[in-house]
Amino acid sequence: MTRFQHLWQRVRQWPLRRKLLVGVALALLMSFTAGVVWVFYDLPSIDLLRDGMALPSTRIYDRNGKLLYEILPPEQGRNTVVALESIPQHCRSAVIATEDANFYQHPGVDPVGIARAVWINISGGEVVSGGSTITQQVARILLLDPQQRAERTVHRKLREMALAVQLQSRYSKDDVLALYLNQAYFGNLAYGIEAASRAYFGKSSQRLSLAECALLAGLLQSPVAYDPLTNLEAAQNRQDIVLGLMQQQGMITAEQAAQARTDELQFAASPFPIQAPHFVMAVWTQLDRLYPDRLYRDGLDVMTTLDLDWQQAAQVTVRRQLDWLNSREVPANAHNAAVVAMNPLTGEVLTMLGSPDYFDPTIDGAVNAALAMRQPGSTLKPFTYAAAMNPLLPEPWTAATVVLDVKTPFVTRRLEPYLPANYGFREHGPASVREALASSYNIPAVVALESVGIERMVQLAVNAGLTTLATRSQVDLAVTLGGGEVRLLDLVQAFSIFPNTGYRIDPVMITRVKVRDSGEVLNQWQPPRLTTRILDERVAFLISDILSDSNARSEEFGRVSALDLARPAAAKTGTTTDFRDNWTVGYTPDLVVGVWVGNSNNTPMVDVTGVSGAAPIWNEFMRRVLVGQPETAFQRPADLERVEVCGISGLLPTPACALRRSEWFIPGTAPTAYDNVYRVVDVDLQTGLPADENTPPERRVSQTFVALPPEAQDWAQQNGLRLLPPGFGSGADPQTVADNRAAVRILSPAPYITYQIDPTQPADAQRIRMRAAAPPNAAAVTFVLNNQPVATVDTASGQVFETWWPLEVGEYELTASVELSDGSTLTSAPVRFSVVDYLPPSQRLPEVPVP
Repeated sequence: MTRFQHLWQRVRQWPLRRKLLVGVALALLMSFTAGVVWVFYDLPSIDLLRDGMALPSTRIYDRNGKLLYEILPPEQGRNTVVALESIPQHCRSAVIATEDANFYQHPGVDPVGIARAVWINISGGEVVSGGSTITQQVARILLLDPQQRAERTVHRKLREMALAVQLQSRYSKDDVLALYLNQAYFGNLAYGIEAASRAYFGKSSQRLSLAECALLAGLLQSPVAYDPLTNLEAAQNRQDIVLGLMQQQGMITAEQAAQARTDELQFAASPFPIQAPHFVMAVWTQLDRLYPDRLYRDGLDVMTTLDLDWQQAAQVTVRRQLDWLNSREVPANAHNAAVVAMNPLTGEVLTMLGSPDYFDPTIDGAVNAALAMRQPGSTLKPFTYAAAMNPLLPEPWTAATVVLDVKTPFVTRRLEPYLPANYGFREHGPASVREALASSYNIPAVVALESVGIERMVQLAVNAGLTTLATRSQVDLAVTLGGGEVRLLDLVQAFSIFPNTGYRIDPVMITRVKVRDSGEVLNQWQPPRLTTRILDERVAFLISDILSDSNARSEEFGRVSALDLARPAAAKTGTTTDFRDNWTVGYTPDLVVGVWVGNSNNTPMVDVTGVSGAAPIWNEFMRRVLVGQPETAFQRPADLERVEVCGISGLLPTPACALRRSEWFIPGTAPTAYDNVYRVVDVDLQTGLPADENTPPERRVSQTFVALPPEAQDWAQQNGLRLLPPGFGSGADPQTVADNRAAVRILSPAPYITYQIDPTQPADAQRIRMRAAAPPNAAAVTFVLNNQPVATVDTASGQVFETWWPLEVGEYELTASVELSDGSTLTSAPVRFSVVDYLPPSQRLPEVPVP
């Protein structure tokens, strides 16, 4: 019997319990051995640590193959190694507090941190600090290949822990921290804290403040999500978390944290070889999201949509215009601008200039203004009118629809008064949609929005690409005048629905990604098919036809302006309150260009509007890039019809109509009624009253008058129109001028307005005018305040009755009771207003945007 057989014989004689214990022990030993092999097999050697510090080159090109930027290995590119003692203590503390609070206590792996991460995952809480230790992250960054780094598996985590323990046994804590601070990725092509300091703040890391250190430390968790150059709000929220963690760890005091939260961050960047830097950074963000596992491993050639020649033309044009604005007798205080050009048929971003100088810290040049949130002014008006002209509505508006451009009170969703006014506080009376949109009148745009509904307008704008409007829960009537925030890139995208006949198109910046050495193509973009229609093509054409109509915009901008090109082109300007932002977005059938001019710190400019600030940039850029390209016209859909209308009413003209024009209509929307604003009346020359059967022929003469609704009569008198006198017949049908209010209504005061009593003025000088509109057969109007009559008026100017009432502190409800000539009465809807002793500035009427 062999020795093995003898041993086996003895084992067989063991009791069952002993056999089970040995079996379990062997199974555990084998499992442990298999686990060790599973974790440690092919584990990289710590000796390879330095090899992980080299990155392959990724090159980004424009559409014509011109190099925009090459991401070089760290020793050649944006990676500068600095000694740990040269890095401010605040930066070291911020990183430790955020990424590994127990860094100096654990042996490379933190059991407490692991338990905390497990608990957060189980409870679904927010991760505010790193899940891996700093040592583990160094091991992952420098020893694991990119594919393994991207894995989220237990296997990778165990290998990372094993390497961390080995790493910590060979290097000191300070050595590991120095490796991390010099190799971690902070976004915007910056590896290490020194490169990050120069990329974001344009200075050495030795000069970083506590606030700046906290912001950079916050980037480590997600450099894309917390990028302060494209999402400052998210970056500052993350910075606040970092400061809180530092305070919890006793690294800073509450006073230091509070001071850092209020410190103003001045972003800048140090010059380095790069073309179109804002565009490159946007492309880099996309690459980091699309190819995290190959970006640093394979060396990619990236072809983009940008035309570098166009980009340089935009930069030259912007600098020239800003220099001119600031060299005027009264400098404009305009120091920043952005330009985006896009193909509306494909979505290709051909130009993205985020500022005139990426490396100029005085204007926050590194911040990409093309991606910054700003108020868009009147550039949103086309979406309001496009929504109102939808032929599927029960009563769609047309280009000939007439709106009263006179002082009009509105009530917001919060039951607050809203009194928009035009630029220069001018009023234009009855204005067609064509004139109102082309000349950018404010009041008609608000009337249009109130008519079509805020939800419809916002939905159209969101569908077109202005998705930021959907995130605003309190969008109100002011949205059509710029009461929201958008990005220039999104605005250009949204305007593309007009030249491309109503299709949504998404911006694209990358056309091909190829692995340089192997030739493997990771992505090959193809021009998309336009399939998502969000606007009727006839409405799209009508908007383009209006915005390209020089005659229609001449009332506001003159016969010749910076909005005119020597080819078919449509354009819309926008200017916000106090001249803080101004815009021009314009297009030809195959190119959309948007321009923003302003200041990154939101300081107001001096008397700079969209047509004087942004429009010259738009005009010069368009002319430069379109030189030699054939002119194309906006293609009119076949089923539009041309109809002559009376200009003052938008209805079919009568012989009395003095102002006529032809207008395009979608079938079924053309007017069928005849104009009733111009009225021809036989007048008795002797009495001045309407002629009757007793008036002899020699005293009878036909005269033409204008019959307008009561609220337009002040404007008509100021502009010399011959209003239809009382007793000469009824005024215009309110429907004629897009006014659907009841015949009896309060014209003044405005609903929910608040008046303030001024103690420095005599009481008898502080009165408000009560005005009421009434039918032509009204004999008298009684004004009733809080159910008490305060005045009865039996004389009127046209159809408007008015009186004056001295101010008294209180809350009021005003109605007008109208006595008709037949003895019957009508009562208006109530209007509520209030009078106070003092009205704080924050509660006064909102400031008025300008076009």
